[in-house]
Amino acid sequence: MSNERKPLDALASGAMLVLCLIWSFQQILLKATANDMAPVFQIGLRSGVACVLVALLVLVRTHKLAFTEGAWKPGLMAGLLFALEYLLLGESLRFTSAAHVVVFLYTAPVFAALGLHLLLPSERLARLQWVGIGLAVAGIAITFLGPGSPDGADVGHMLIGDLMALAAGALWGFTTVLIRSTRLSAVPPSEALLYQLLSAFVILMVAAAVTGQTEIQWSGLLVASLVFQSVVVAFLSFLVWFWLLRNYQASRLGVFSFATPLFGVLFGAFLLGEPIEPRFVMGALLVLMGITLVSAYSWISQLRRRRA
Repeated sequence: MSNERKPLDALASGAMLVLCLIWSFQQILLKATANDMAPVFQIGLRSGVACVLVALLVLVRTHKLAFTEGAWKPGLMAGLLFALEYLLLGESLRFTSAAHVVVFLYTAPVFAALGLHLLLPSERLARLQWVGIGLAVAGIAITFLGPGSPDGADVGHMLIGDLMALAAGALWGFTTVLIRSTRLSAVPPSEALLYQLLSAFVILMVAAAVTGQTEIQWSGLLVASLVFQSVVVAFLSFLVWFWLLRNYQASRLGVFSFATPLFGVLFGAFLLGEPIEPRFVMGALLVLMGITLVSAYSWISQLRRRRA
């Protein structure tokens, strides 16, 4: 079987658009049901359910649940980073809007590119990618430091939530660096996912218990959120994403992922009634432009060479 990845076709493009919608909608549901069940508790529970589903899938396909020798240490470290990322994500939704969270979370490619630049010679950043990083940093600065805030918003709380979401994006980026630069790069995707889901389940459930965030007020929306988060987000969408990565060119797929923050901002405005502040829109656009230049550099370079 050839290892060559295919360019995007209609199937891959359609699948990526659906994934972007799913990934952007998860923050909206977590925010909408936060009064019924704390986001940290929801994410911990969904990680446990998804972990069981992935393990069952592996057992059905291979009839055994084996782990690669020598991969458990970086696997546990990746799991810890993954759990801390979602701990910060869950807490950030208590302080700031879902739109802010999804934009700052998706700064992860910038942090991943910086880490890989330092560790792997093959991942050195080009001049255009440094421009992208500069745009992303400028966008973050405008969002945090610019004047103005939504009417009636607690500026201090929003700033705390925004910083938590940005830190979650950094942890996501560092998790990518760890996976790419250690033995985890050679393990099956299901194994890497199991390390992360199991760690997230244990750490987040403990965190929810310690901080007193285990109360549940059952509602139809909460049940729908739990099913969506566990089965659709943490299980099915990740499996589809890994399948796409195995069969299609990653740089092409990455371009579509930038639609996720855009969908998140729109969903937050129309479904949750979150205000869209002009300063945030300006900063978010710069962040998205920067992320595009960093992650889609190889595609942009190929297009430039074809036109030359």
